[in-house]
Amino acid sequence: MEYTEEFCEREYNMRMRVPSHPEHFRRWAEDSKRVRLSEPCFLDIPYGDAPGQNLDFFPVEGGAHGDVPLLVFIHGGFWRALDKSDFSYVAASFTHAGAAVAVINYRLVPGVPLEDLVRDTLMAVTWCYLHAGHYGANPHHLYVAGHSAGGHLAAMMLAAQWPRWHGALPEEVVRGALAVSGLHDLEPLRHAPFINGDLKLDAQRVLALSPALMPPSTHAPLITSVGGEESSEFKRQTAFLAQQWKGVFMEDVPMPGHDHFSICTDFGNRNSPLVRAVLEMMGMSE
Repeated sequence: MEYTEEFCEREYNMRMRVPSHPEHFRRWAEDSKRVRLSEPCFLDIPYGDAPGQNLDFFPVEGGAHGDVPLLVFIHGGFWRALDKSDFSYVAASFTHAGAAVAVINYRLVPGVPLEDLVRDTLMAVTWCYLHAGHYGANPHHLYVAGHSAGGHLAAMMLAAQWPRWHGALPEEVVRGALAVSGLHDLEPLRHAPFINGDLKLDAQRVLALSPALMPPSTHAPLITSVGGEESSEFKRQTAFLAQQWKGVFMEDVPMPGHDHFSICTDFGNRNSPLVRAVLEMMGMSE
């Protein structure tokens, strides 16, 4: 397919496509502040030495030590914007149902290359696996979820060869993943000046950084979702990953009426199909 600048702008520039996006950002920030003030949490835990390599951990209050699953949430922002503090609101939907949550940060482009964002996410998930027990969570029941660029990073965690990354890790660190409105084939972004000025993708880096162009590393299940009002390319991205990874693809969660930002806002709704799908994947029910 020929990706023109006009096509890529129309299909991938979500802030232009959804003029109301600042309202979602405001709501995320307000709801997240409320959650941090009202829920048990450990903030700004470093998982590495560089600025930005930190996470917030939300334990299950009163949960049996080591008996609760852990969800690692990875935020979006086209790899160059937003912060974990904007997404604390996600945690309460799961902690109230009995699952702990870690909301992670990663360094942003163009300050570091995209490869370093993948490494940061690997480091954060490794930290969660090695330290979950200290916060009452079971490292053998660790799951990931991500939105947009975070959906890309969540899928990369299913493709990771964990023992090669860290000798103390098993092959299956991640037991399942939800990728919401993810970017899994980076080839179109190579032709999108509004983002590739920061990403600096070429053909070789596209192959190395597109989860849909590599195999999953284990049989851990994959759940996908994309808003019914999102662009045709975001829908294609989601369908393409499911097709390429059909051996581990579990289900797609329909979200009719949702755009690229409202679908993420729905993580704050405990009755959301997205929340229910993750809890079911974990073997839990509210």
